[in-house]
Amino acid sequence: MACFPTSQAIVVGGGLGGMSAANTVVENGGRVVLLDKSSFCGGNSTKATSGINGAGTKTQKAKGIPDNAEIFTQDTLKGGAKKPELAKLLCDNSADDVDWLVEKFNLDLSLVARLGGHSQPRTHRGKERFPGMTITYALIQMLEKVAEKTDLARIITKAKVFKLVTEGNVCVGCVYEKGGQNFQEFGPVILASGGFGADFTSNSLLAQYRPDLLHLPTTNGEHCTGDGIKMGEAIGAKTIDLEWVQVHPTGLVKPDDADAKIKFLAAEALRGVGGLILNADGKRFCNELGRRDYVTGEMWKSKPPFRLCLNKAASDEIIWHCKHYTGRGVMKYYSSGEDLAKDMGVDLSVLEQSHEEHYQAAKKTETHPDEGAWPAYPSGKSHDEASGKTGSGKKFFHNILPGSAVRHEPFYVAIITPVIHYCMGGLLIDTDSACVGPNDKAIPGLYAAGEVAGGVHGNNRLGGNSLLDCVVFGRVAGRAAAKYMLGADFKPVDLREVSGGGLTGAVESSKLAGGSYEDKMNSATTAAGAAPMANGGAAGGMTLAEVAKHNSKADCWVVVDGQVLDVTSFLSEHPGGELAILTFAGKDATEEFNMIHPPDVIGKYAPDSVIGNVGSGVAVAAAGGAAKGGAPARKDKGGALSNHHAWGHLDGAQTNWRVDLDENPGVFILNIKSYFNATWFLVLAILYEVCATIFSAKNIKISNDRLGLTRSAILLILFIVIHAVGNLHVFKGPDDFNGYGYFYVRLYWTGFGLPANIVEEYILLSVLLHVFVGLKRTWDMKLALVSSQGVGVLNLAISGLMLLTFMTIHLFQFRFGDTDQFGPYYIRPPPYLINFWGILSLNLFWTDASYVEPVGVRDIYALEFQIFKNPLWSFFYIFSVAVFMVHACLGWKKVTPVLGIPRGHIGKVEIIGYGIMIVMGLVYISFPVYVMATKPFSGYEDGIQTPGRIEQ
Repeated sequence: MACFPTSQAIVVGGGLGGMSAANTVVENGGRVVLLDKSSFCGGNSTKATSGINGAGTKTQKAKGIPDNAEIFTQDTLKGGAKKPELAKLLCDNSADDVDWLVEKFNLDLSLVARLGGHSQPRTHRGKERFPGMTITYALIQMLEKVAEKTDLARIITKAKVFKLVTEGNVCVGCVYEKGGQNFQEFGPVILASGGFGADFTSNSLLAQYRPDLLHLPTTNGEHCTGDGIKMGEAIGAKTIDLEWVQVHPTGLVKPDDADAKIKFLAAEALRGVGGLILNADGKRFCNELGRRDYVTGEMWKSKPPFRLCLNKAASDEIIWHCKHYTGRGVMKYYSSGEDLAKDMGVDLSVLEQSHEEHYQAAKKTETHPDEGAWPAYPSGKSHDEASGKTGSGKKFFHNILPGSAVRHEPFYVAIITPVIHYCMGGLLIDTDSACVGPNDKAIPGLYAAGEVAGGVHGNNRLGGNSLLDCVVFGRVAGRAAAKYMLGADFKPVDLREVSGGGLTGAVESSKLAGGSYEDKMNSATTAAGAAPMANGGAAGGMTLAEVAKHNSKADCWVVVDGQVLDVTSFLSEHPGGELAILTFAGKDATEEFNMIHPPDVIGKYAPDSVIGNVGSGVAVAAAGGAAKGGAPARKDKGGALSNHHAWGHLDGAQTNWRVDLDENPGVFILNIKSYFNATWFLVLAILYEVCATIFSAKNIKISNDRLGLTRSAILLILFIVIHAVGNLHVFKGPDDFNGYGYFYVRLYWTGFGLPANIVEEYILLSVLLHVFVGLKRTWDMKLALVSSQGVGVLNLAISGLMLLTFMTIHLFQFRFGDTDQFGPYYIRPPPYLINFWGILSLNLFWTDASYVEPVGVRDIYALEFQIFKNPLWSFFYIFSVAVFMVHACLGWKKVTPVLGIPRGHIGKVEIIGYGIMIVMGLVYISFPVYVMATKPFSGYEDGIQTPGRIEQ
């Protein structure tokens, strides 16, 4: 072993996962250095709006909520988690870790709500500000104070980590770039660098695993490019579930910038307090409290634009969210339901009926909760027809409104659209949050926490579990790294003591007197936490009219608490994205700013942006000479398809070739053009998948990656189609059928001396790959769900095993079946594989040219009649073909979304696929039916056959 320091842990990423890990390392007696890619710590965690889950917390107990870790674990498994050990760890630690936040960081998490997919209210948030910002900022402050008072912590921003350093199989540090130079840090590494939901480049993880989502907008900051996952893979860390990217149903559409690629997210709590989702016709169509993937799926089926509507009781419960969204221009206040109906272009009676039906379902649930007519989510029966028809009936109702009250009821309403939100997949971790290597053992010295880690959430994440994931696995990783470093010296300490007394509140100012940030970003701060004003701004101040002129991306001023800020150079560095500031360009943003940020933020992180005060005097020049003159704002056009879908403008949109789906069928009942387009995209996808399978296969790697299933499935479907077409030659008689068999089995020179040809060998490998990956995914991911979701989750596995049994018997009956009893069947094989001169007569696999010597081949025509004359074997074959059709259709539904087909065509591609499977099934079934109903007949070359070859 080379000598390197191990007295510090390295945390990569300054979001909640990284902050939880860093604070926990210190709390357990270790040193830590935190490296963050951005100018400011916080990451996506600061934008979390719903809260953090905890089961069995002190807050819940005080409110009499009967929740515990076991109930939470079951909800999480039902919600999509596939690894019970990680789900259990998440839920078991939830109460202690939420209480840790409250007690160690003096946080207010006194409000508790029920979000979609939860059977109990367990999502905690405070009375003010977004919970993500509140929680993350408190942990940032604590680490800053530790850095001020001690040498236990360092925080380095604008540090882009790009490589992990290894010694043998041990991770011993990392390399990062800052200011154009490369630096190294040594010690165990905790990756907390987030997901890849904002990387839309052609070689991104998103393009590789979910190309069908590239057109969607995202809620992720630009820093989310999957760096940690790529670095981990580079040293052999395994990944899991990278194809599971969560699309959130409630991205907020800003009417004057509808095509923005980065969207604000409507907190799931808005639905938790009673918000209803209405389609363009003003009708409900789903369970608003269902899983995110379910709600999104129902939106694709319904008519946009979609509106999230909160009545007065609901909006009062979460009023500062509503005011914040209204201030940002992504939510609108209506003084009455009548005004809302008019703006939607629907009759008021429609809104009244939608609310009345919801109201009656709630009342019936109060009196007869288990006597509904519809299946409910997560279990039981529901009285709510609107959601019950989708198989996910609503069971929990809150702040309901009778239809008769709609006319005069005030509403807060937002237009919503699906958005890329969260990457469930990432680096596979164990219960110590250690990254798992290629030998299924932990890589020493490498840990992961937060969105960069995979396996925690499975194929869908429940709302409120993201912040919890960051805290729980950040703390698990921090403890494990501290123990790895310190060994016997591992010991807990009090954060409040090492930080010099801790925090007196979540918004206490930190002066960074010791300079924990290497950039000395607070060097201009004053004792009050605000910067001195440039150019004597206080002398006369600036008018709001002057500020209003600076309203573009190239020249952006805003007003906060009477101070004028030039934030032009700060736009690209803002953790919430440019749009969060540009919304208020040239305006007073005080109310909305203070809803989110603690009062010392400007003084700490952007002191140089303050250029003066608002007043009545002459305007002053901005510090730094920013461009003036009000250049027009550039708009991020983003993904036009999703935005046109959100606004209901799919027809006639010519700005993007994927948008022009031509949904008008014209004179036809079916949209012929759209089915033609869908077929074209399907052909392209199949060609790509087949070529990728043959020519781009990498070294064998055993994983849970669905790619092994999808690509082998496509190749097998292609083979099955070709094989079925070939088998149709049985109807032409023994010459054609045996000639086809000879062609298929031998292909002349392609056998390479082996018992089978290269096609058979490749198909066999594909079958083995398909079976092996399918069984492994079932073992790793599906079996754990049987107890919570029933045996239905094993449909593909059960039908697949039945098909494997059939294929084994079928091969022994036909491919290896004995035909010696009939003697060889003689054909004259064409010298160039195909009889080009026989195409019109379809005798493709033999020729009647006398100069071609006859060749004896297996008589599979006779074998077919011998086997299928037995009714039992015929029934077995027909039954197995029916199982194949079911298996293929179930699998096809899972395959189509990952083929890279434009989303608007996926539904039609599914239908086309089902049609192909059914037709292929009927073709295969026709063989035994034909044999049982007819007698064999002689071929054209009967004169050269063995007399009495088969009974006529």
